[in-house]
Amino acid sequence: QVQLVESGGGSVHPGGSLRLSCAASGLTTNYYIIGWFRQAPRKGQEGVSCISMNDGRTIYADSVKGRFTISGDNAKYTVYLQMNNLKPEDTGTYYCVLGRAVVPSMSRTAYDFWGQGTQVTVSS
Repeated sequence: QVQLVESGGGSVHPGGSLRLSCAASGLTTNYYIIGWFRQAPRKGQEGVSCISMNDGRTIYADSVKGRFTISGDNAKYTVYLQMNNLKPEDTGTYYCVLGRAVVPSMSRTAYDFWGQGTQVTVSS
């Protein structure tokens, strides 16, 4: 059974940085995509970024391009999301997601497994 464990959330001021980590277990292949969705209070879930662990392709939501960077470590089955220049609108619960595919996607339907979520709060 695949499990995802997130870490690295917290509270920062606008302009600050955080790095989220997601460790996956129960995998026996590198043919999967792993990424992050977020949900702000009273809003729907939004795809943030995704990486294909097979070939390293990445995609980002327009709202985070140039500020967030996703990277992966196949040997550790771990993915990182470096978030810089954080804004109050980045506040929300961030969920690590994993799908058995090779093409990165921002569609919820591409993902089979979800983590419990980690809170990110950006406020002054």
